[in-house]
Amino acid sequence: MDEKQVQILRLKEEKNAVIMAHYYVDDNIQEIADYVGDSYYLSEMATRVKEKTIVLCGVSFMGESAKLLNPEKRVLLPDLEADCPMAHMASVEKIEEVRATYKEDVAVVCYVNSTAELKAHSDVCVTSSNALKVVKALPNPVIYFIPDRQLGTYISRRIPEKKFIFNDGGCPIHTVITKGDVQSALACHPGAKILVHPECREEVIEMADYIGSTSGIIDHATASSAREFIVVTELGVMYELKKRNPEKSFYSTAAGQICEDMKKITLDKIISVLEQDGAGLEMAADLTDKANAPLKRMLELSR
Repeated sequence: MDEKQVQILRLKEEKNAVIMAHYYVDDNIQEIADYVGDSYYLSEMATRVKEKTIVLCGVSFMGESAKLLNPEKRVLLPDLEADCPMAHMASVEKIEEVRATYKEDVAVVCYVNSTAELKAHSDVCVTSSNALKVVKALPNPVIYFIPDRQLGTYISRRIPEKKFIFNDGGCPIHTVITKGDVQSALACHPGAKILVHPECREEVIEMADYIGSTSGIIDHATASSAREFIVVTELGVMYELKKRNPEKSFYSTAAGQICEDMKKITLDKIISVLEQDGAGLEMAADLTDKANAPLKRMLELSR
């Protein structure tokens, strides 16, 4: 453990803070975090921690979700510019248009990778790990799935009895990966199993031996008897995969698979935000109330 990591652990104790990190941030941050996980896990743990301050090492929508679920806590974001492009790829105007057309038949299902404003106009939130369970539990025959078209399409294939309306959005990291990228990796490692995140293109999903959330990918690789895997998601997940499975081999495709926004979070920025004693993330009360409801409903339906 280096000097900066030790300093963060000291500051954390002094400030009564907890460090929560997404799997996509750098290894040295995952190493010292109190909780490391995917979006669903972080949302759930945010409702359980006792510390008065949450340092959310991830992109802005994750910090917003933590604050929405814990309005009385101080939520600190190490980098306010770390954002998720997909979080903005839907509009309130389109949501209202769909509602006007389908009335009470439609449920607006909002992937947690979205702004608080979009959540506030939705009926329920989902993550990639609980979307199937949550959408199945909804009584509505029509689903307007925002903002990720890829995940929405993947879920729709498994619930054919419901009508899905899709939004034209997607993760720039996952959608750039092509079938050819995966085929090239498989040519180099012909015995490897292909692990794919459902934010990927349908042509990539069709090649998968396993499809699931970041945490699902980790759990599957750990439980599997296979020894080699091609990992088709952001490469920050490699830290946990290798930590749990030192005897197994994990390979990427040639498509990049790096979220630059997640990598904006650094040890120096965590130290800075802890030392500043700022007020943390602030949200308007009316927005908090409206956006909190679909997050809470998600947690209820997925348990």
